[in-house]
Amino acid sequence: MKTGALGLVSSVAIGLASTAPAYSLAATLGIIVVGVGFQAPIVTMLAFIPMLLIAYSYKELNASDPDCGTTFTWAARAFGPRTGWMGGWGIIVADIIVMANLAQIAGIYGFKLVGLDSLANSSTWTTLAGVVWIIVMTAICYVGIEISAALQRWLLAVEVVMLVLLSVTALVKVYGSSPPSTAVHVSGSWFNPFEISSASAFTAGILAAVFIYWGWDTAVSVNEETADSARTPGRAAVISTVLLLVIYALVSVSAQAFAGIGTKGIGLGNEDNSGDVLSGLGDAVFGTTGFGGFLSKLLIFMVLTSSAASTQTTILPTARTSFSMAAHKAIPTQFARVHRRHLTPTWSTIGMGVVSIAFYVLLTAISGNVLADSIASVGLGIAFYYGLTGFACVWYYRRVLTRSVRDFVFKGVAPLLGGLMLLYFFCYGAFDVYADPNYGSTSIDLPIFGQTGGVTVIGIGALVLGFLLMLVQWAVQGSWFRRPDVPVSAADPADAPQS
Repeated sequence: MKTGALGLVSSVAIGLASTAPAYSLAATLGIIVVGVGFQAPIVTMLAFIPMLLIAYSYKELNASDPDCGTTFTWAARAFGPRTGWMGGWGIIVADIIVMANLAQIAGIYGFKLVGLDSLANSSTWTTLAGVVWIIVMTAICYVGIEISAALQRWLLAVEVVMLVLLSVTALVKVYGSSPPSTAVHVSGSWFNPFEISSASAFTAGILAAVFIYWGWDTAVSVNEETADSARTPGRAAVISTVLLLVIYALVSVSAQAFAGIGTKGIGLGNEDNSGDVLSGLGDAVFGTTGFGGFLSKLLIFMVLTSSAASTQTTILPTARTSFSMAAHKAIPTQFARVHRRHLTPTWSTIGMGVVSIAFYVLLTAISGNVLADSIASVGLGIAFYYGLTGFACVWYYRRVLTRSVRDFVFKGVAPLLGGLMLLYFFCYGAFDVYADPNYGSTSIDLPIFGQTGGVTVIGIGALVLGFLLMLVQWAVQGSWFRRPDVPVSAADPADAPQS
């Protein structure tokens, strides 16, 4: 692939755009509010902690081995090829599932932007538009990483400016002479997690909030195409995570202050708006006529471009993960082919687009409720492979943790804490919160277990499917991942762990 194509700014832009701040807030803020009420801002901020800890895991592992397979490669080096395969599968399945919702949002907002609300409410037309978005973004990723990065910089600039403008305008109106009837002044209790009603509500809120931070690891997935590949991707991951904290804190506080958490109208607690809180909020903050109407339309355009940008940056890491897995013979080697002129993975990029379209069309054909629960299940996939990366970092560097205070903290303590947090959220969410048949939109009667929430069935079922596919590949291919270990530290090769 093309080396040195991305600098720090482009890497940070890709990391931020991959999280799709506007789309993530539109799709998730209402869900968090429904679960934890006024404490939504602190839950949004606390989700930053495990994300930052895992970002340091990525940074340290990338410094030793800048492989675009990321979790797949690092977990394989730390724990063996089978565990690495499951880490790679976690990335792939989470990305494929979220592509369905990204395409759906892009289709809906595309019609809303041009005033075709009737088409925006049509499942057939939004599905068709979503498929077109996936095809277009797959083509851009196929053409080259530099074009992808340039597009991301422009889309991200519009997105961040509009989120800041929305937040500032909302706060000015809340504290102005004529505040809206829903307005609530910011209170210290919003930042007290002990005000949350229950542990299950807190866990569900954190899992939802983890989703809005997810995606910064794309900056590391394109490490082999980044200048100074051992340092720049890791720095970009950490910087992206910190910037996301600032953006989400500002928007969650201002949106809650302006709209309140009521269950009617624009209230963030209105379950009818839980899948998209920004479109109605934009009309209320900016107005619907004159320049305010223009800004409201621009906000819709921003969410559209956010979901479209995230569609593109979801294809990038998945294609590179499957490319690395194929290069190590963990999946068919055809997926390791690179275009001679564009220097991008060919089969991996196109394959991601095709599978995403098939999955999206299948879910929309089955039921909108299944699609909704599949999106909620993404949090389990995220917690799985992010947590695995944290544990892989600790084990990979286990022999050098006492070399210095820095090594002990950033190669040991931080990754371990991040991994343990995500392991807890994964287990509690999968086997308690999401397993409740009353949670989410669907439930399934399983043998032995009885009625089980659809979110758990989809999330755990996807991982079980990956385990079965891994066994099939192992039976066909035999052992894989035979490349020699790289040193723990380029400065001190003698410290390399022995497998």
